[in-house]
Parts: sequence; structure tokens; C-alpha cells
Amino acid sequence: MNTTSNRRRRISAVAILGLAASVAATGTGLAATTPPSTVHATAAAAAAATPRSFQGALPAPTGPYAAGEEVIHLTDASRPDPWVPSSGPRRLAVTMVYPAVPGTGTPAPYTTLAEAAGIIQRRNLPASSGVTPESLSGVTTHAFDGARPQRGRHPLVVLSPAAENPRMTLTSLATDLASHGYVVALVGHTYEDSGETLANGQTPPCAICDHPETLDFDSVAASRARDVSFVIDQLTHGTTAWRLAHLIDKHRIGMAGHSLGGAATADTMVADPRVRAGVNMDGSFHPAPKPGQINRPFLMLGHTPGGGDNYTDWEQTWAALGGYKKWLTVTGSDHFSFSDGDLLQEQAGFPTPPLSPERGVAITREYVTAFFDQALKGIRSPLLDGPSPDYPEVRFQH
Repeated sequence: MNTTSNRRRRISAVAILGLAASVAATGTGLAATTPPSTVHATAAAAAAATPRSFQGALPAPTGPYAAGEEVIHLTDASRPDPWVPSSGPRRLAVTMVYPAVPGTGTPAPYTTLAEAAGIIQRRNLPASSGVTPESLSGVTTHAFDGARPQRGRHPLVVLSPAAENPRMTLTSLATDLASHGYVVALVGHTYEDSGETLANGQTPPCAICDHPETLDFDSVAASRARDVSFVIDQLTHGTTAWRLAHLIDKHRIGMAGHSLGGAATADTMVADPRVRAGVNMDGSFHPAPKPGQINRPFLMLGHTPGGGDNYTDWEQTWAALGGYKKWLTVTGSDHFSFSDGDLLQEQAGFPTPPLSPERGVAITREYVTAFFDQALKGIRSPLLDGPSPDYPEVRFQH
């Protein structure tokens, strides 16, 4: 294996910003949980009618540390790429976000220009949206390249995005976790989204997005689990995969995923006992785990069921989970309330769900961090004990 440094069966609504979109075909299994909505169906018309300038910004992290960032490139020489075998061994781009000293480093871009161009091309965003490769890559992230790391060892949290969504769509969660003392690995699953810029400078497009009805999504989730275990191997086995790997406490590892990334989280926990805690953010399970397969802490965080949503696999999973577990829903949210998607969509001038995107990001950050604080740091959080007056939108289902 060589390394080079550098830097769920539900389908999603069609989001206008490709940052938060999947293919609109109910029942195919890309991992989202809501049918196409009026919000998203009207967004293209709104964009065409109102030329604007897009200037995106994610909320600042809430913890005591700054968020440092470095992109690394990993190659699994033991495994051919599952989607494009002719491309050679599996290659991954991973964004490492870590606790850093405030005031150090330089502002990190949201994407590379090629990744941003891939999003725009894949989603066919109109020029009137004001979303250009430059404006999209220039979204303010509150992460800093080359920032000086905080001392000590910190738990590792691996993040996996929704189907068709590149890794940067979970940046707001990653930076907040880092500010609270976590090292975060944002994994880009090559050929599964609008493009991840690899070590050779190429940004290959999605190879599996056009015909989701032909895909075995159990296999996609299982492939992601192999990606994640490989990344954990590289970050914890004393290799030169990342110059700051000494920051990671390899005995305290968690994982969270949005949509299909949530399914991959469960699959990873079944296959890899090193992952001690997991979070599924609004994704189906591919497949639902069996009793006895996951006996470690698990959080299911999603939108409030309605409109014919089928939560059978969530019920099956809930019954099968053997460890500490919570099932929370957020009133007024939609599928992309748990990523950067709704927030950037709002900033681009498009309609958003009843729950304000800022609130969606805040709730996601607060509950995911509280869960990992309890599961990986042993810091008990009353927030997980039951309903909170500070977060009345959050409902405890069990």
C-alpha cells in the first residue's frame, strides 16, 4: 500500500445545489428519506428568474479550538477500484480536520476548483444561480491549512457523505468536531459523486450515478466500509499516511455518515470492531444489521417521518442494536438539514425546509458531538437523556 500526502432503499429529493443532491427516483436506495418536494421542484425556476451573486459561508465552530485542515491522498494497492477497475488500485482523497491553535494557518478552500466545477456540471446549475467554481470553492469554511495542531492525542471520527455528495458536504460538522477536540477524517468515495480531486490532479466524475436502479446498494455501502477501514489502517498503523497521525488516539474511534454514509457507518461497525461508536444521519440501512452485530453505542438522527416515508429498516435496526442507543428526529427538517446542503442552498437564494438551515446545522453539531463525547470521551451529556427546552425540535422516538 502506498500513500501520498497532499492535501442508504430511499431516494433523496432533488436538491438544487449539487452539494446536497441525489438522483430523484423513489425507492432506488440511494439513501435519502424524502420524496421530491415542492421546495426543490421550484428552486430551478427561482434561480432562472433572479440572477445573483453567490457567497457561501459555513457557521463558525463552537468549541475552544480552531480547526486545522490538510488533504491527504491514499492508495490501497491490495484492492482494485470497485467501480472502474481499469483505473487501477482504489485511490481516495481524505480531508483531515484537527484541533488547532487559533490564529495559525491560512483559510482553507471548500473544494478544489475542479471539484466545484464537477458539482456545477453534474447538477446543471444555471448561470443565474451565481454559483461558479470560484464562488463554490471559496465558501468560508473556518478551517485553516497548515494550522499548528493542539498537543495531545484525540479521538478519531470518520465521516462519510450521502450518495452522489462529495466529502466536503460534511465540512460544517467536521470543523465543529475538531474544535471540540476530535481529529476528523472526511472520506471522499471516488467515482461515487461529482468528483474528488486525486493525487495525480485528476477529478474523475461519478461512475455509478446515472442508473441507480441497477445498483446493489448493499454492495455500495459495503465498499464504503472497506474504504473506511483502509483509511483507519493508514492513520493508525504508524505509516507516513499523514504527518500529524500522532494526534490520533487509535483506541477511541467513531464514525458518522449522512444518508448512504449512515448505512456505511453501520456496515463498518459490523466489520471493524475498532469503530467504537456510530451515527446514522437520516440514511437507510444497507442492510439492517442483525442482532448481535452492533453492540456498541449507536445514534440514529433523522427527519420526522411523514408523507409515506418507510422506516421499517430503522425499526429493524433499533431492535437489533445491542449497546447504548438513541433514535432522535428533528421536526421541520428535511434530508439535507444534516449536512451543509440546505445552508448553502439558502445562501444561493433557493427555498429551504421549515427548519432553518442554520438551526439544522446547530442541532446536528450539538447532538453528534454530545454523543461522541459520551461514547468516546466518557463525558456524560444530559442532552441525550431526554427532550431539552433548548432544542424543542428534537424528538426522542425511543
